[in-house]
Amino acid sequence: MPNPRFAIAILAAGKGTRLKSKLPKVLHQIAGRPLLGHVVRAASAIVAPSDIFCIIGHEAALVRQQISPLGTHFVEQAEQRGTGHALMQCEQALAPYEHVLVLSGDVPLIRPETIAAVRDFHLANSAAMTILTAEPPDPFGYGRILRRKANGVFTDNVEAIVEQKQLTPAQENLAEVNSGIYAFNVAELFSRIGRLSTDNPHGEYYLTQIASILQRERLPVLALRTADAGEVLGANTRRELAVLDSLLRERKARELMDSGVTIFKPETVVIDSDVTVGADTIIEPFVQLLGNTTIGEDCFVRSYSVLTNLRVASGVRINQGTIADDSTIGEAAIIGPYSRIRPASEIGPQAHVGNFVETKKVKLGRGAKANHLTYLGDAEIGERTNIGAGTITCNYDGVNKHRTIIGAEAFIGSDTTLVAPVRIGNGAYVGAGSCITKDVPDDSLGLTRPHQLTREGWAVQKRARLQAEKENK
Repeated sequence: MPNPRFAIAILAAGKGTRLKSKLPKVLHQIAGRPLLGHVVRAASAIVAPSDIFCIIGHEAALVRQQISPLGTHFVEQAEQRGTGHALMQCEQALAPYEHVLVLSGDVPLIRPETIAAVRDFHLANSAAMTILTAEPPDPFGYGRILRRKANGVFTDNVEAIVEQKQLTPAQENLAEVNSGIYAFNVAELFSRIGRLSTDNPHGEYYLTQIASILQRERLPVLALRTADAGEVLGANTRRELAVLDSLLRERKARELMDSGVTIFKPETVVIDSDVTVGADTIIEPFVQLLGNTTIGEDCFVRSYSVLTNLRVASGVRINQGTIADDSTIGEAAIIGPYSRIRPASEIGPQAHVGNFVETKKVKLGRGAKANHLTYLGDAEIGERTNIGAGTITCNYDGVNKHRTIIGAEAFIGSDTTLVAPVRIGNGAYVGAGSCITKDVPDDSLGLTRPHQLTREGWAVQKRARLQAEKENK
């Protein structure tokens, strides 16, 4: 947003006791990102990261370490004494700003559009405080919003926020709840935040008290209802985390399908938030696309493949059961079924990596093929080279890794062992069953197997001898 005087503060100091975890609540991951990461990404679409302040407390150093790459500021709440106390720690940081929007670090489904709507509503109405509200299917446990009436019609003005335990029988039917997301005029907030009381069962300072303080002084406290109550769902238990994860992944699948991607049985796929997929790509059931995976147009990803931080060009076919991590796949390549592409592999355009082939830190040239039962580690393989079934690059001597270099248009026969460091030249042949320990020059034949020995009739004599031994027992 162009106005730098509008900040966003994210409450992220809590421990999350009900999760029963050593990990801070806001670092638990759903859809491939920490909870707090989702909120920061949404906020960063509205203001610059430098205008975002994450209020951290429990395991603050760990939270800072994981979230700092997103570019936000951090304010530490060493002792967690409620939401009001969290904002008290921000007074100096927020002094240059006119307005602040307060988000919760464990509400990952919030959309940038909703944040922008709260901001715009707050500014347009010159509110001292704006409360984002929702109408969930079951409002039990939430503070309810009581709106003022004018001429028998409910207005945007908030009469009161009534907590569940304080509801009268007549108020129990109120469906509109406080989401815990607010916008404040900074001057109005901090000129009154010192009046917050800890006169409650938990002895904490709550931001909801600010609403009643402002109302008593006839300053505008307004409510804006979100159309999607799911956006303000938080997570306090592992089961609730699973629900949010499912909702975010469902949202991601819909987003991809709307952009031209075919997903068969989308309820079975697992696609992280940062994944991108090009138009006319087809994704079969039970595929997992994780991390920062990017897939081009016109690709086909078949069932049970798990792709993590993979960069896939257009026109690629990834067959069933492929596991691939931190690598690149060139245009029109064919991978699998049941291939294992390990980190730092570069599979070139039109290359083939087939059944039960494993690569690691390999550069496979354009049109090169390794179709069956092969391990290629720490190797560079030239264009249009054919790697026979059962080939192994022996890259590890027990202490160090060594590279194998194979030139263009070479032919490596089946069941070959290449003991690195070794170089096979352009157009060279290696005979099947060889163990190659020395370089093979261009257009040469490397062969290490012994000459074949054939003894005619030997098998007949062998069987006769074995039968005689059996009868003599």
